[in-house]
Amino acid sequence: MRTKTQIAMVAALVAVAGMAAAQGQKPQPRGNATATVNGKKVTLDYGRPALKGRSMAELLKQLPPDRIWRAGENEVTMLTTEGDVTIGNAKVPAGKYSVYVHAPEKGDWSLVLNKDAGIPLIKLWDKAPPELANKLWPRLDGYDKVKATEVARIPMRSVAVKAPVDVFTADLSSSALTLSWGDKSWAVDVKPAK
Repeated sequence: MRTKTQIAMVAALVAVAGMAAAQGQKPQPRGNATATVNGKKVTLDYGRPALKGRSMAELLKQLPPDRIWRAGENEVTMLTTEGDVTIGNAKVPAGKYSVYVHAPEKGDWSLVLNKDAGIPLIKLWDKAPPELANKLWPRLDGYDKVKATEVARIPMRSVAVKAPVDVFTADLSSSALTLSWGDKSWAVDVKPAK
């Protein structure tokens, strides 16, 4: 069952995007990071929220009790791999996965991969504009609804940031995936599956 707070949050997010478009402001384009691992393509497609003067500490206080963040904004963040890979300590079969981040108040953060592809926005918000209605969104209605289809929860390591990053950015190479935002950056190794 959706709570009024969850519905209001989705409506507010879509309304802000709609207002920006109506005012001639283009929403931040989605990011796409691609690498080749053992001859196979690996891609991360993700939304790119901006801090816009907010602090990471301020944003982290808004996480739900399970401390799961959707690793982007708007449409679901997706990792697609054409071949089997090892990410951190987890073997990830070829396929397509929704991506989340588990950000506990203390301790290491984890990259979370899930077989669930997301939920059409219209199921979260019955007033979704037609052009967005069938776009897949992350589980804003509760990650616990798809926890059973979680493939891996992979510890990430904190890495130094050269300069603060206002817009959430993912970098993918044949050896690592790095997520950076504000004064924080986290990385996890990527290599061919054994």
